[in-house]
Formats: sequence, structure tokens, C-alpha cells
Amino acid sequence: MLSFRTRGYNGYGVQYSPFFDNKLAVASAANYGLVGNGKLFILNIEPNGQIREQISWETQDGLFDLAWSEIHENQAVVASGDGSIKIFDITVPNFPVMNFKEHSREVFSINWNLVDKINFISTSWDGSIKLWNPSRANSMLTLNPTVDYTTKTAPIHQTAKPPLSHQQQHQNVNTSECIYNASFSPHSPSTIISSNGSSHIQIWDIRSPNPLQLDFVGHGGLEALGCDWNKYKSTIVASTGTDKSVRIWDLRMITKIDQPNNHSPMPSYHIRGPTPLNELLGHEFAVRKVLWSPHNGQELLTTSYDMTSRVWIDQSNERARFLNSGNGGCKKVMNLHKEFVIGCDYSLWGEPGWAASTGWDEMVYVWDTKR
Repeated sequence: MLSFRTRGYNGYGVQYSPFFDNKLAVASAANYGLVGNGKLFILNIEPNGQIREQISWETQDGLFDLAWSEIHENQAVVASGDGSIKIFDITVPNFPVMNFKEHSREVFSINWNLVDKINFISTSWDGSIKLWNPSRANSMLTLNPTVDYTTKTAPIHQTAKPPLSHQQQHQNVNTSECIYNASFSPHSPSTIISSNGSSHIQIWDIRSPNPLQLDFVGHGGLEALGCDWNKYKSTIVASTGTDKSVRIWDLRMITKIDQPNNHSPMPSYHIRGPTPLNELLGHEFAVRKVLWSPHNGQELLTTSYDMTSRVWIDQSNERARFLNSGNGGCKKVMNLHKEFVIGCDYSLWGEPGWAASTGWDEMVYVWDTKR
């Protein structure tokens, strides 16, 4: 177990470098991201087991996520609370090498395309997903879940409501259109999954005239906070939400939005949504992030507001559903964090099983998911 403290800054995102086995990037924000500066840390894991800061940059607003470039070994892109997106280069110590500003509200997630490697996407509280090329000043495409791309006018079914707790705490803030997360499919350069505050999980094809391919309620009307693709099965995805569950979906079993004459007893946009292939229960509060393992098609990693990061084994398959009750699917609980755990990532390097997590306790931990 290795650790590093991002002193004065609360962790939001962490990611291993795709080029170096000993390098981590951490996105963080002062004052829990409510007000104040942000900071991007580049950390090196030394041969003696120590984690040391190589370089860092302060930003004018908090940083909520990051992604390493897949085409430049020294660059990382970050999501900022002021709606901007910045690219930093390790060889340029004082300022970002690129700055993009199109989102009108906080940017919550960044994901780099792992297939063609030439572009990345961002999601925001303004309700949009934007496609970017790092060499262009403006975005290439904007996706909006509230637009019905078949008619360009009527909104998509939005029957789900944000959780009551959010309505009570932020009476003048509507989180239903906030897109918390989106990621490219590792099997296709043009397919994206996203999750938003109205509980909807959506599948997009950016090459299609009607990009929105699939839309369903994933967590019974409560906010869907995280989503990710299975690295080994192209139709299997996972989602997490404020209902404390991790849900596994087979996209082939969900009614498509362009099939209005189907006779399914439970439309995909119904408040309850379709039935998941599996449901992993054990977290005590909302589950913030989920990642499928790059080494094992049945293993997942999650972070939660219950101050833990957990490893799960999904035993379901396309021929039968094995709904795990209680902690049946939980393989390991990492409970060293003393505050909300927000970000996590698997290492692509060395012996499979190493992972990193970060949270509001200003700590970054590197730990073995197999022990």
C-alpha cells in the first residue's frame, strides 16, 4: 500500500499514464470543490516505494476529472469547475498549452478515445457532451440528451426525477440535466455511453445522423453518477447511482428508442427502467464511479461516498442472470480513506491487480485489488 497526500486539495480524479508504469496524474480542488483553486499533480512511483510529486499546476477553479493523452506521453487534459478544459504538458511548467471554453457550467468528466486516440469528450452540468480534437480550438460536435434527434424538436422522455435529497439541499439547482460521466467504447471509435442526473443511461454513435441510439432509466429515477464499458464484451456496460447499486446491463436486452411499436411490457424510458443483467449491492451510500478491469472481464472497481473503494466480481452472463444479493459479488473493500472516495483507476502495467484511488481526505492510495 503506497500513499501520497495532496495537501490542501481534495482529490477528484486519478489516472495511470498509458505510457509509463510509474506515473500518475491527480485532479483536485480546494475546499471540496465548492470554491477556490484547483491543482493538477503529476506523481512518480519511485523504485523504493515512495510516491513523489514531479510537477503540479494550480488553476483558478477546482478540477473534477482528468485524462492522459493517448497520443502525447507528456500531456493530460483536465475538467474545470469554471466550464473550461485545459491541456497541460509536463515540459511546460507554468501554464496550460491549450485552453477550451464552450461549456457554460462545471465540467464533470473527461475521457480520451482509446481506439482511434485522436479525440476526447467532456461532459458538463450544462447538459451537453462535447467532442474535442486537441489540435482544434473549437469542439467538433455537441450532443444533448434533451434533444430528440429523430425530430429535432420534441424532448426525449424525461420521466425520472432527481433525488429528493438534492431538491432539499439545492432548491434552486436542477441536477436532472447534469451529465456526470461519459466514456468511449473500447470496441468502437464512435460509440459513447453517458449517465445523467435524471437517471438516464444513454448510448451514442457520433457517426450517425441520429446520434442517440439507446436511452433507458438505469437507477429508478435517482441520479446515475457513473458508467463504463466492459473491456472484453462489447455489449456489456455498468452503471452506478445514488441508489447505492452497481448495475450490469446487456445492451442487446434493452428496447431501442427507434422501435416505438414494440410490445415490451416495460418501456426503457419508464421510471423504473428495464431489468439489469446483474445488481451488485454492498455500498452504504451513493456510488460515484465504476471501472471495468482491463485484465478481467468479470471484475469491476468502484468508489463511493461511504468512504470505501470496492472490487466486485460479476458472475452474470448473456445466457443467465445471477443477481448477487448483499455482498455476494464483493471481492475486496479498501477502507483507508477518511472521506468520500471519488476517483479510481486500474494500472495497465506489471502484475494485474494494482489500482489507485483518491478522495476528499486529500489522499491518493496505490493498492493491490487481489490481496
